[in-house]
Amino acid sequence: MSDGKIIIISAPSGCGKSTIINEIMSRGNVDLKFSVSATNRAPREGETDGVHYHFLSDDDFRRAIAENAFVEYEEVYPGRFYGTLRSEVENRCAQGQTVVLDIDVKGGVRVKKMFGNKAKSIFIMPPSVDELRRRLESRATDSAEAIAQRVGKAEEELSYAPLYDECVVNDRLEPAVDRTEQIISQFIGQ
Repeated sequence: MSDGKIIIISAPSGCGKSTIINEIMSRGNVDLKFSVSATNRAPREGETDGVHYHFLSDDDFRRAIAENAFVEYEEVYPGRFYGTLRSEVENRCAQGQTVVLDIDVKGGVRVKKMFGNKAKSIFIMPPSVDELRRRLESRATDSAEAIAQRVGKAEEELSYAPLYDECVVNDRLEPAVDRTEQIISQFIGQ
C-alpha cells in the first residue's frame, strides 16, 4: 500500500478553514481523512472527544509534548494548546490515506518542512481584517475581549501566508471551496 499524502490547511481564526474542509469532505469528490487535533481547552457545545478534538487535560497535553508525541503543537493563547498527534498522521499515511490537517499557521509551516513534497500547504485568507472581525462577532461564541485578541493574532498570522504552497481568499464560500478542492485534487492526482 502506498504512503498517503498530507493536506495542511491553515488560517487565522474565523476565516472559514473548518467550513471549507467540511464542505469538501461532504461533497465526496476527493477521498480525505480528517486528522483530529488535540487541545487542552474544554469542549464547546456539540463537540465530541475523538471526533472534533482529542480533549486532553493540561497535564496530559504537557506529558505528550515531553514525549515528542506531536508533529506540531502551539500555545495559541496563554495556557491554551493545540497540536497534531504524530500517531494520527503516521497511521493514516501508512494506510495510504490522504490526511487533512486543520492547524494554526506556525504549525502548518513546521509540518510542511517536516514532510516536504509529501504535503501540500494551503492558507485560507480573509477578504480583509475588518471582514474577519465582523465574522467573529456574528459567530457570537467569544467575548469582545476574545474577539479583539483573535483579530490581533490574525494580523500577525497573515504574515505567514507567503510560506504556504497556495493561498485561497475566502471572500465567498462556494468559490473558495471549489478552489481549495481543485488544489487538493491536483496534488493527490485525482
